[in-house]
This record gives sequence, C-alpha cells and structure tokens, in this order.
Amino acid sequence: MRKKTVEDIDVAGKRVFLRVDFNVPMDKAGAISDDSRIKACLPTIEYLIDHNARVVICSHLGRPDGKVVESLRLTPIAKRLSELLGKPVEALKQCIGPEVKDAIDRLRDGNIVLLENIRFHPEEEANDPNFAKALSKLADVFVNDAFGTSHRAHASVVGVAKYLPAVSGFLMEKEIEALSGALENPKRPFAAMIGGAKVSGKLAVLENIVNKVDALLIGGGMAATFIKSLGYGVGTSMVENDRLDYVRQLMKKAKSKGTRLLLPQDSVVAEKLEAGAGTKTVPVTKIPDGWTIGDIGPDTIREFSTELKKCKTVVWNGPVGVFEIPEFSNGTRSLIQVLADLEATTVIGGGSTAEAVVEMGLTDKMSHVSTGGGASLEFMEGKALPGVAVLQDK
Repeated sequence: MRKKTVEDIDVAGKRVFLRVDFNVPMDKAGAISDDSRIKACLPTIEYLIDHNARVVICSHLGRPDGKVVESLRLTPIAKRLSELLGKPVEALKQCIGPEVKDAIDRLRDGNIVLLENIRFHPEEEANDPNFAKALSKLADVFVNDAFGTSHRAHASVVGVAKYLPAVSGFLMEKEIEALSGALENPKRPFAAMIGGAKVSGKLAVLENIVNKVDALLIGGGMAATFIKSLGYGVGTSMVENDRLDYVRQLMKKAKSKGTRLLLPQDSVVAEKLEAGAGTKTVPVTKIPDGWTIGDIGPDTIREFSTELKKCKTVVWNGPVGVFEIPEFSNGTRSLIQVLADLEATTVIGGGSTAEAVVEMGLTDKMSHVSTGGGASLEFMEGKALPGVAVLQDK
C-alpha cells in the first residue's frame, strides 16, 4: 500500500489543508498533559514550512457533539505548537466563513493558522458534502497526517479529498508502512499479543491475525471468556457467554494451522478491581468465587516472555491487565520491558497499550508506537481505512 506523500507534490506558495490528530489529553486546569500527538506531526509541519507552504491546520479535540464547548477550544494547542516550532501559530475562532477566509488570505509562505475544533460543527461527523466543499475552498491541496481519525468517514478526513488533490503526511506514511509491513511481510517467528476487556471488540482482529502469526498470546479481561470456554470457573470476571463457541472455534483454527495459542496459566485476582485492593495469585483453573481477574500472574509472564524472546516480529494491541491500577499493572509493564529489550520489529497498537509504553518512557525502544487506537485496530482487522483509501496512490 503505497500512497503519495507531501514529497510527491509541489507545495511552494500553495495553501495546504493539513488534517492532524491533536486530540491530546488535557488536565482539569485545561493544560495539555501529553503533547506526543502534536510532536508526532512536527516533521510534516516543518517540511511544509521549509517548502514555503501556507499551512491551514485542522483537528478535533474531545467529543463536543457538534456544539461549541469552551473547554475544548484549540487555543492551548496553538500555543504549544507555537512553542515547539519556535514561530507564531494563529488560533482562529471558526473553521469556515469570512473571518477564516480573510485570515488565510493574509497568510504568507511558511506561515500557519489553526482552525477551531472541527467537531464543533455537526456536519463534520456527518461528512456533509457542502461542509467538506466549504473546507476545501480554504486550500489548494489536502494533506492527511491524522492516522488516528482515518477510520472515520468524516468531512475533514474523506470529504475534502473529493475536491482537492489528497496525499499523506509523514506520520501517516510511517503508520501505514509499520502496520502493513508487520502484517503483510513479517520476519519470523511472528507473534501477536492481544489483550483488552472484551473478545467482541477484537473479533475481527483475532479472525484476521490467526491466519498470519506463528504465536497468538491472549491476555486482559478477554482471557476470561477463553478460560471459561475450556470449562473453568472465572469468579466474577466478565464473560461474554455468547462468544464461548466463537473462541472454541478460534482455538481449533489456531491448532489446525499450527499456530501456538497461549492463554494465561495464572492470574492476579481481587474481590474488587480498585487501587488498594487485596490481591492473590492463583492458577486460572482455581479462580475463587467472588474474585475477579485483574492481571496475568508470574508464571504467565515467564511463559509469554519466553515466547516473545523467540520472535523477530511482534504486534501488540490491548494491555494484559488493568494497567491503570498499580496492583494489576505488573503483567503489562513486564511485557513492555521484554519488547523494549528485543532485537525485533515491535509494533504497538494505539490506545491504552500505547499509553502504557509512553508512561514507561520506552517509546523509543519500540519499532513503532501507533498514534491511533481505533484506526490501528481496524488496520489489524484487514479493513481499508476511509481516510487512507481516498489518498492518491504512488
């Protein structure tokens, strides 16, 4: 999958509509608590500046549901971007209209404006064609560097591409190359580690990935459904009873293909999944009534680590425990460290898995940490992402 990038077009003197994903976490005081997503797009922005483009940046923040929400304005993001670039970034109060047009008309080569939160307009998520057309009139070319929103068929992601030449930014290119490279042409042995709360949220990923990997490691809350499907009790752990037959079939499929499917052998359990909870470690065949699985246990960490250390390619989506609670974070932390020490291609899906890697300060030790949780998940499912499909092919 090779898409044209900003390097394949002439941007000098052009107005560039740059879609990014600056949906960064904010603290209660309204300050940015993690600017990783802003920094991830700097190579594209700096390239456009250096090549004398007039840059019109578009992003969303949070879920304003088509209404103006004062706490979700992009002014703090403009300020932080300005600090990182060492040059002014004007934060506009609108996305379309005469004031926006005037501001863009005043832009000089190498200068930047940031449109207001695009999701203040209900037409954005509805992919309204008139809204997309209005956005397209602000620019001459469209550059999508927002991998994290490219699974959404929104106006600023796919609609604009109907009216402007559309290419990828460097972050988008990096995401596509890392994920497609791991899934389509991996060095072997190749393992996938899949965690998270529910089997139902990962059905398509499991269905797709079991055909590609040499080993499939299952952790997180979803492991409870696998364990119950084998006839064991799982206490008060959440089980998707309507998926029991599915996971049995998946395990049969893995066996028929010679894929090693590893389930937890022991678990850290508690009566409540909360900080300060009393815990104990038990075999998964002996989870007591009234107790809930919170993490994988030490035997499972050792077994998973041994398997991963054999591998030349590993993709991971979903923590293997309730990582945000200290008592249940050891499994995820231990396996992150194992991957950080591997001489292998390590691709981390976005969302909470990426957050765990960032929190441990080990992003640079991984081959790739995706900026898109839902987007990376759909990519692993083998789906075509709408925001990628509309970009021009090389």
